[in-house]
Amino acid sequence: MSNQTRVRKAVFPVAGLGTRFLPATKASPKEMLPVVDKPLIQYAVEEAYEAGIRDMVFVTGRSKRAIEDHFDTAYELENELKQAGKQAMLELVRSISPADMNCLFVRQPRSLGLGHAVLCAEPLVGNEPFAVILADDLMVGENDGPGVMAQMTAAFQKQGRSLLAVQEVPLEQTRRYGIVKGEPAGGALMRIDEIVEKPAPEKAPSRMGVAGRYVLTPAIFDEIRNQPKGVGGEIQLTDAIERLMTHEAVYAFQYQGKRYDCGSKEGFLQATVELALQHPEVGGSFRDYLKNLSI
Repeated sequence: MSNQTRVRKAVFPVAGLGTRFLPATKASPKEMLPVVDKPLIQYAVEEAYEAGIRDMVFVTGRSKRAIEDHFDTAYELENELKQAGKQAMLELVRSISPADMNCLFVRQPRSLGLGHAVLCAEPLVGNEPFAVILADDLMVGENDGPGVMAQMTAAFQKQGRSLLAVQEVPLEQTRRYGIVKGEPAGGALMRIDEIVEKPAPEKAPSRMGVAGRYVLTPAIFDEIRNQPKGVGGEIQLTDAIERLMTHEAVYAFQYQGKRYDCGSKEGFLQATVELALQHPEVGGSFRDYLKNLSI
C-alpha cells in the first residue's frame, strides 16, 4: 500500500460552540456529551482507530480543553484505581488513548466554517490523504461489521480519490445537508457530477446527502485557501470540494451502517436509547425498563 492511498491521519473539527445543546454546552464541549458511558468524540476516535488511523488531529477552540484532557494521561486517577485494585477500570481508562495513537491539537482562532477548520489542520496533515470525521454524526457499522471510516479507507486504497460518505435523506431535509448527484461507479461508489450546499427541496439535485465522513486528497487545501466565503459567510468545505472536482474525480460512498445526528437533541436521544440497548452491562435491564414504561 503506497503513502498515496494509505490514510494515516484523521481531522476532527471540534471548535464549534454547540449552541443547540445550551445550557449543557455553556462550559463543556458538545463533543464531550456522553452517549451511555462514552463522549461523542471518543466514538469518533475509536472509529478512526479501527480504520488503521493512528494520528488524530483535533481542530479546537478556546473552550475545548476538556477534549485534550480526556485523551491525556490522568496520573492521579490511574494511581487511585491502581491502589484500589480496580484493574478492569484502570485498563478501561488507559484504553482511551492506546500507546500507538498520537493526539495532535491545533487552534481554530475564529469560527469561519468547516472548510476553514480543515485548512487549520494542514500543517499537521501535510501532503498526504486524510480523513475528516464530524463527531456530531455518531456512526456505527452494520450488524457488527466494519465501521464507516474502515469501509471508506478500504475503498480509498482502491480508488485513490476523495470520498464523501452519503445517505439518502427525506426531500424536506435537503436544506440540512450538502446534496450530491452523480453516476454509479461500481459497488458503493458514485462519481459526483454536482454538489450543492444545503439546497431548498425544490432546488435539490437529488436526495443523496453528505454525512459527516470524508477521505480527502491533499489537493483540497489549495482549493480551500483560494475560495471566497460561501453560505452563511463561512468558508464551506462543500465549495472547496466542488472546485476540486474540476481537477480530479470525487466520489460519493454509500456506507453500510447507521448514522445518528447527535447535533440535534432528537438524534442524540435516539443514539442514547439504541446504544444503551446494545450495551453489555445495562442493555438487558434497560430493555426491561423500557417495556414497563407507560407511553
